[in-house]
Amino acid sequence: MQQFVVPQFIEVEDKIFGPITTRQFLILLVAGTFIFLAYRFGDLSLLITTVVVVGGFSILLAFMKINGQNFHYFLLNIIQTLRKPSLRVWQKNYRKEELNYLRKRDADISEEAIAAPMPVKKERIRDLALLVNTGGFYKPEE
Repeated sequence: MQQFVVPQFIEVEDKIFGPITTRQFLILLVAGTFIFLAYRFGDLSLLITTVVVVGGFSILLAFMKINGQNFHYFLLNIIQTLRKPSLRVWQKNYRKEELNYLRKRDADISEEAIAAPMPVKKERIRDLALLVNTGGFYKPEE
């Protein structure tokens, strides 16, 4: 029998500079570029503001993990949660004709279901028990 190597630790990112991963390096590189541009073309107040805001946010994105997931995934989950409504209310108003139609339709369906009971055979029960015991692998011939 042929053996294969199964990869392990697939959640671990590749490290490029000591403990810094590729994702962290790129985030810090982009933030460093913004800070350098603020230093080169702005005054001291713009530089300080950029270092605090962009640098702080980039360090937060690069190194912080919440419940084992990266911070940018956490932010995306928060945004998706806030965009969805927290309370869902069904406010369907039916007209009288629609209600009568639905009542008649439900009555017809329930009469059909009551009118034709299926006889249960021992073979059918045996097949169902075997289907449950095998977890769905057994397929009875129908």
